Amino acid sequence: QVQLVESGGGLVQPGGSLRLSCAASGSTSSIYVMGWYRQTPGKQRELVATINIGGITNYADSVKGRFTISRDIAKKTVYLQMNSLKPEDTAAYYCHNGGWGGYDYWGQGTQVTVSS
Repeated sequence: QVQLVESGGGLVQPGGSLRLSCAASGSTSSIYVMGWYRQTPGKQRELVATINIGGITNYADSVKGRFTISRDIAKKTVYLQMNSLKPEDTAAYYCHNGGWGGYDYWGQGTQVTVSS
């Protein structure tokens, strides 16, 4: 069984930075892509950023130039460095691992609140 544990969320002022981490436990040999999504109440979960096994990254237009996704394969961990945070970045952030053979796992979510 795979578990994803997120950390690093919290309250930050506009313009500030946070770094989210997501550590996977269990078998991760089927992973193809790791990513971060976010969701606010009443809205659908939306993609923030992904990184695949080849290191190719993809970002939502709203975070390009401000957020950076990275991974440490040995630690089975994916990171999201968030800079120049805006109030509209406030959301619950979820880590996702996807892969072959139905490999599809989500973390429990970590809250990010950007407010003065």
